[in-house]
Amino acid sequence: MRIEADTLQDAMIKAASELNCSVVDLDINVIQAPSAGILGFFKKTAIIEANLPKANPNKKPKERKPREKKERNLKSENSKGEISSNPAAEKAQKPQNSENAPKERRERKPKKQKPRVEFDKIIPEVKADLKELFEKSCFKIDSFEVEKFDNETLFIKVDGEDAALIIGKDGCRYKAFSYFLFNWINLKYGLNVRFEVSEFLKNQETMVRKYLEDIITRVNKDGKAITKPLDGVLIKIALEQLRGAFPNKYVGVKNGKNGKFIVINDFK
Repeated sequence: MRIEADTLQDAMIKAASELNCSVVDLDINVIQAPSAGILGFFKKTAIIEANLPKANPNKKPKERKPREKKERNLKSENSKGEISSNPAAEKAQKPQNSENAPKERRERKPKKQKPRVEFDKIIPEVKADLKELFEKSCFKIDSFEVEKFDNETLFIKVDGEDAALIIGKDGCRYKAFSYFLFNWINLKYGLNVRFEVSEFLKNQETMVRKYLEDIITRVNKDGKAITKPLDGVLIKIALEQLRGAFPNKYVGVKNGKNGKFIVINDFK
């Protein structure tokens, strides 16, 4: 039997449960040892092959007794001392308090408050992990900035000799790094990420803001507009800026022949 789990111990326990025996009775072959990976990525689970040793042919297997249905009879004593096996009769003898019942149903457990984010503790951890990540990579990056952007977002900025390589052509590699950092930070700390490489993000936002001036004017005049096809990180920046400018309108991304574009109009 092949078993997979987070740890070897969990895999053995799972195998023992599946085979209905003790862990010490198992014949185990470890196929893959677990590994934590780097920053939670490239994680490996434990995989084992578990079997029971061949049983003694002279030993008779235990016979399992069929489970019997448990019948529950509610009996109540009536006013004459007789025993009644009718559950409805018992229910009728105990009238419910109509005032208390709805209140009990209406009572709900209070929602758990979201734990407060300890940025003072998180920021040094993220900065140290970033340094370790780039030290083990082929990119020469020597400047790391990590700070609070807002209550739900971390601002991360890196710079160095290979900053242009991290950005890549048309920002394709920048987008991949942003996705990687978001998955790591969001999974571990529950935060969003604003990722800056040198001045790339700032320059892109300035360029998009200038382009959207005519789009915003058209929406204010006609109530609707569409953008030209935008690629890479530009579509994300434009979407954020337009949703900020028109919080009461529909602002969404559509796919066209030449790429993705943004539509702004009234909610239908």
